[in-house]
Amino acid sequence: MSEITKEDSEICKKEIRSNVFEIGGHQWYIVFYPQGCEICNHLSVFLCAANHQKLLPGWNHFALFTVSLMNNHPNKSKHSDTLHKFYKREHDWGWKKFIELPRLLDGFIDDSGSLIIKAQVQVIRKSVNGPFPCLDSQYRKELLRVYFTVVKQIFLRFMKEKRNKLMEDKTRWTSLCAFWLGMDQKPRRAMSREKMDVIQKLAVKHFFINKNVTSPLVMDFLFKGLNSLVLDTNKEKIILTISKQIVRLLKDDSDASENTLKTLEDEPKKEIAFAAKELAVPIVSVDNDMFVLADDAMLLLEKAVLEPFPDERVPPNRIEVDYDEESDDEKLLTEYARHTLEVFVLDHIFCNKIEIAYKEASELKMHEELIREEDLKKRRVNSTKSS
Repeated sequence: MSEITKEDSEICKKEIRSNVFEIGGHQWYIVFYPQGCEICNHLSVFLCAANHQKLLPGWNHFALFTVSLMNNHPNKSKHSDTLHKFYKREHDWGWKKFIELPRLLDGFIDDSGSLIIKAQVQVIRKSVNGPFPCLDSQYRKELLRVYFTVVKQIFLRFMKEKRNKLMEDKTRWTSLCAFWLGMDQKPRRAMSREKMDVIQKLAVKHFFINKNVTSPLVMDFLFKGLNSLVLDTNKEKIILTISKQIVRLLKDDSDASENTLKTLEDEPKKEIAFAAKELAVPIVSVDNDMFVLADDAMLLLEKAVLEPFPDERVPPNRIEVDYDEESDDEKLLTEYARHTLEVFVLDHIFCNKIEIAYKEASELKMHEELIREEDLKKRRVNSTKSS
């Protein structure tokens, strides 16, 4: 966060720059034009990459930032957000028409005759755990107040689109199910999995739109959704492992009774049974570096089409993560993101593996039928000649 406070005497200047500040390992400054930049009757504001002439060739900084002009009444303050890739030709970015000059008299100039401009900058980088850029938690909360509905609609639109696509042709669906059930278990298992990095990169390509200020929020919640998938997959393993370790330790303790040991052995089973009862059945699980379908592909496709959306469920979400400091909106969007990621995996496996195998099998069957028809015609011709 950086801030500029300027008095009336300086506001009359053509251009005013803030001090240089460092965020995300890069140096920045704010420049604003009290009388407008290439435009009249407006205050213009830009974020600039500092010392851009001295940076190495090919440099670029990808940043999400918010510029705020503070008002004496906080709820009237002016905020603008944008996402930009800074590089040599576009080393500054912002708003020529940030606010009309006459509006400054409506509480933006404080009692000392000053304007206060703040900038919040988030440099976008890939997460260490995958290619989803993640935001600072406080900045995410602030953006969510404005863009919650937009992000929710992005996830909802994707899921509705895939639902309509997955089972749009009922006649073909019946044939596809018959093909799938006729396959051996081994190729079915092989088709029901995909590498996590493949899915993550495809998801980034699909959902991250340059210049779209909501893209980092979408990526951030996809990352949170991914974490919840991993957590739920590992929960059972963790419970069983910890319990076994405790039982082993107590077996070495001569004072531990048989009832105590039996209780400890049964406890994880109760915990897992309770979790299974409380949580919705997942579509996808995680196995090391792979996404794996949690059940038969055809059953999961029907589930994806028929299952209610996250905020239509009772209880409203299934994610067991420590959300003590998170709002209900964050919880709901994480659930939407998780479900979106599951549908993304299912759609990818269906379109790029199952459907392709089905088409190849259908084409082979048609080819074999043509050969049989040709053979039949030849036999008929030969039979006619011999008679």
